[in-house]
Amino acid sequence: MTKKREGRVKTYPWDPAEHIKTEKDVIAYLDAAFEDGDPSIITAVLGNIARSKGMSRIAKKTGLGRESLYKSFSKDGNPGFLTVYKVVQALGYKLTITADAA
Repeated sequence: MTKKREGRVKTYPWDPAEHIKTEKDVIAYLDAAFEDGDPSIITAVLGNIARSKGMSRIAKKTGLGRESLYKSFSKDGNPGFLTVYKVVQALGYKLTITADAA
C-alpha cells in the first residue's frame, strides 16, 4: 500500500501472514516454497503460515515457546528439523516423501 504526501510516496511493510486466508492459500504457498527448494524459503513460508494461524496457538500445540518459534522462523533463524516437523504437525499437515520423476 502506498500513500502520496507532498510529492513523496510512503510505503508500508508487506506481511505475507496477513494475506494467508484460506486452506488453498496455505497449500499454494507451501507448494511454491517446496518447488523452489531453498530451505530458507521453506522455513520462512512455514513461519509466515504459523503467524497467520496464531503463533501462540502453534507454540501451545508444539510444546515450544512462542518467542523461540518467532526467533527460529525469523529472517536469521535456522530451525532444526524437529522444530519444523512439530510446526508442520501443529498446522495440521504431514511430511511425505515421493520419488523424483527425473
